[in-house]
Amino acid sequence: MVEEVQDRCAAIGSGRGCSPQVGRRRSTEAGSEQDESGTGGDAVAGAGEPVEVDTAAGTVAVHVLGSGLPTVLWHGLYADGSSWGYLLPALLPGRRLLVVDAPGWGRSGALRRGTGAQGLVDAADRIVEELAPGAPVDWVGTGWGGRIGLELAAGVPRHVRSVVAAMADPAPMPDAERRAVRRTLRRLRVLGPIGGIGRAIVADQLSASSGTEPQTVGAILDALLLAGRWRAASSIDRFDVRRLDLTGLLPRLMAPVLLVAGDAASPWPESRARDAAALAPFARVAVVPDARAQLALDRPEAFGRAIRAFWTELERPS
Repeated sequence: MVEEVQDRCAAIGSGRGCSPQVGRRRSTEAGSEQDESGTGGDAVAGAGEPVEVDTAAGTVAVHVLGSGLPTVLWHGLYADGSSWGYLLPALLPGRRLLVVDAPGWGRSGALRRGTGAQGLVDAADRIVEELAPGAPVDWVGTGWGGRIGLELAAGVPRHVRSVVAAMADPAPMPDAERRAVRRTLRRLRVLGPIGGIGRAIVADQLSASSGTEPQTVGAILDALLLAGRWRAASSIDRFDVRRLDLTGLLPRLMAPVLLVAGDAASPWPESRARDAAALAPFARVAVVPDARAQLALDRPEAFGRAIRAFWTELERPS
């Protein structure tokens, strides 16, 4: 399976043909695709060309979809903005979605030399100021994107109404995991996401059931190919392997926060998410069973329900 998708993505090159179609869900057990949006799938992608926002971290491509409450979607590492494709129909009603390709990923420009974690938070702040002026945003991020949302909410609270941070451990990467990821990145830099390297990345990022779906696997491989093997590996090393400890900023979060974790077998299990939530004044935890790092690709239905339930709570009078 992974090898077939690798060949297809490599042939497409910088296209998006390996990634989930925006507005469609994964194949059913019977093998057919069903449209969740009621629009025929393609209509949800009607934003056309992305808006380009110039930031200190680089030029950032943002697809703007729908109208309503401004909502930023920032993907995790190993992926780009196309990874939200399965989830968009669930999030779009009543929302103006700002779907970000982070610097160095997707259709954004290269990450500018010397940019660190704070530079990305500043870039996120610039995007909010330009595309949602005068209105605090609801932030949704997986992994890397969730951590950026937490930092923005702590540093510039007037710009963030709420944060959903999925599989976004605020603690540094554990030593054993760091060593294993660095071994993979050394090979990724040289060879790209081919053969055993691609299989290892897919197994780490997706659950076993999702790892058999061509478009879901393709979303990971296509994002890595489009970013380029050296640029992708460098970004993963800088912002995940060497990520900062954010636990100290959790008590400063005044916005409502939803931490979305997996079960006991997950890379970020419920127990660790609850430890983090205990440090933030207005945090709660949702659990998605059998989930890996790429929750928007891996378990979009359950993830979408958790987000919508959280947003519904925000609208209820206190």
